[in-house]
Amino acid sequence: MRIDNRDNDQLRPVKIEPNYMKYAEGSALVVWGETKVICTASWEPRVPNWLKELGQGWVTAEYSMIPRCSPQRIQRDINKKASRSVEIQRLIGRSLRSVVDLQQLGENSITIDCDVIQADGGTRVASIVGGFVSLVLALRNIGLKKMPIKDYLGAVSLGIIDNELRLDLNYEEDSRAQVDMNFVMDSAQKIAEVQATAEISTFPFDTFNKMLELGKKGVNEIIELEKKILGPLQ
Repeated sequence: MRIDNRDNDQLRPVKIEPNYMKYAEGSALVVWGETKVICTASWEPRVPNWLKELGQGWVTAEYSMIPRCSPQRIQRDINKKASRSVEIQRLIGRSLRSVVDLQQLGENSITIDCDVIQADGGTRVASIVGGFVSLVLALRNIGLKKMPIKDYLGAVSLGIIDNELRLDLNYEEDSRAQVDMNFVMDSAQKIAEVQATAEISTFPFDTFNKMLELGKKGVNEIIELEKKILGPLQ
């Protein structure tokens, strides 16, 4: 039995509170087990210089962890982003852009800010999910003629611990995983991103395929939760 008495294929309780922040065009608080992330989406009617006059928009993300989101204080990213934060925010941005028609977005930019206020594993997948909800809400608020979101987007973490395949790792599990994976997929069952790492030793293809199937199960559950919150995209 896992430390929190879940089955191996069971998600932690997930709650998404939309419109959590007053001033952002879109926002959400994601409470995923003991992990908590505030996501906001900010709109600007312009694009980066390298996209000017191309007739398309841009979606990007920033990620950070507040100092006491973990048992030990984390130093703020004041002068230079930590390499981990940079890698994670690039993952979030790539994942969100995978379901956005940037041409349909027009020359508008959306920045997703993901701030981890409490960390217990899975902060990057919680950020992707909260970022997606915030993005959809922002796009509705700015009043585009057509919603540029092509599909719902979900993400989960999973791994192998004590030679068992487990969905949705908390920090205690993640810290001793033999293999860990972050899996991002849309509602059309198409993969946006897979990050899989053997922490201790290599692992076979059939195990990798089983991990993909378990990830697919978890993402579909997350997408069903998003649908209850957001309703039809169009």
